[in-house]
Amino acid sequence: MDTVMNASGDTQMKVIGLIGGMSWESSAEYYRLINDGVKAALGGHNNARSLMMTVNFHDIETLQHEGRWDELGTHMADAARRLAAGGADVLLLCTNTMHKLWPVVEDAVDMPLIHIADPTAAAIGRAGFQKVGLLGTRFTMEQDFYRGRLETRHGLDVVIPGEADRTIVHSVIYDELCLGRVVESSRRELQRIVRELGEQGAQCVILGCTELMLLLSADDVSIPVFDTTALHAEAAVRFATGELILPER
Repeated sequence: MDTVMNASGDTQMKVIGLIGGMSWESSAEYYRLINDGVKAALGGHNNARSLMMTVNFHDIETLQHEGRWDELGTHMADAARRLAAGGADVLLLCTNTMHKLWPVVEDAVDMPLIHIADPTAAAIGRAGFQKVGLLGTRFTMEQDFYRGRLETRHGLDVVIPGEADRTIVHSVIYDELCLGRVVESSRRELQRIVRELGEQGAQCVILGCTELMLLLSADDVSIPVFDTTALHAEAAVRFATGELILPER
């Protein structure tokens, strides 16, 4: 691996591989957050060493809603292999929903990966919370691949909105945020949904879709917010700068 030195001349930086484009709106935030994080960590003119393989979200979104997950797995494995061939040292899947295919991506490459739920759960644990609200696509809120990891691996108690509100959140993500539209009435709806999760006992809320941070922030709601995009990017920075050591695979 090549080395890059910081202003002090003593820091080796690893290459971050990003599977992006789901959607590009949030992938742009990953790029900004990771580079801001490296600059904050190392100072001077430092920025991240990174590679991004973007997929066409039109194809991905169509296959998701048609339930063609095997084909989606082929797309994700191909993207992972391209990043590995390009010299990435660690891999991030820049989307919560596509972590449904985490095992496929893991099997495709021989390198460390950072699961988006893990730094999120770690931050929640450090804050001392146990019962968490989860917002995301219907896939993320309803299926076990994400909730199950939070509950089984990290011991969290996850609550989700009711059926009608899950439909609202899903629609806001796909029909607005993934198209770059930030709608004030949708912000108010999500504020209401988070408030009701708090009334169900949620001590905090996970923004379990990488686009949700474009619409909702800690200033918008009365319970703590855990932004998966920011926490995932932070973990990548910590790995690249040598602060985070991932277990051997």
